[in-house]
Amino acid sequence: LRHHHPARPQMNHAYFLTGTDTEIGKTFITRALLHRARQLGLRAAGIKPVAAGTNAEGKNEDVEAIRAASNVALPPAVINPYCFTPAIAPHLAATEAGIAIDFARIIAACATARQQSDLLIVEGVGGFRVPMGVDRDSTDLAVALGLPVILVVGLRLGCINHALLTAEAIAARGLTLAGWVANHLDPEMARIDDNIAALRERLGAPLLGSVPRVAGSNPAAAASFLELPPVT
Repeated sequence: LRHHHPARPQMNHAYFLTGTDTEIGKTFITRALLHRARQLGLRAAGIKPVAAGTNAEGKNEDVEAIRAASNVALPPAVINPYCFTPAIAPHLAATEAGIAIDFARIIAACATARQQSDLLIVEGVGGFRVPMGVDRDSTDLAVALGLPVILVVGLRLGCINHALLTAEAIAARGLTLAGWVANHLDPEMARIDDNIAALRERLGAPLLGSVPRVAGSNPAAAASFLELPPVT
């Protein structure tokens, strides 16, 4: 129907969201995409399989933010199967805790979340090649989940190289880059439009939106700058 959004996903559609680095706005964009889906009348859920860093209450800030942006109530163990206290690389945190990150547990959580949602965003940790154990990393998790990937590109000096290397790693693992988001990090960055144009030419995937850096911005407002990946 004409009034339906052209990028509206099919039932139980899910994506693995990664970024060009850590601290480039993955959780913010995850939340914004969830708000965009909610605006389209969809059941939107986000999960963060592995999180590191907790507050005095034992909660992870990113996990709680994703929970708040979702309109599907999921059990804590589904939203966040692994949460480590120290804010360090997950493989180090897991070693300190004396446990191994079990992908089967994460796959099960993802399946449960998909059953209850129209759109699911699975947010990765750090960049795309962050170690998850002795012989596995975030790419292995993405492959195990078998989901198309959304790439958040943090716009700052060097972002083209980081984005292209990440896209190359995504393709090398046989995964589909469903779309990418330009997230403005450095307000002083020169030639932002030219950098975005260069990325559009080279990434070979839809630009889902360019999110400006606004002091005090919230993900619900950022949703207006985003579209969901087109269904192919």
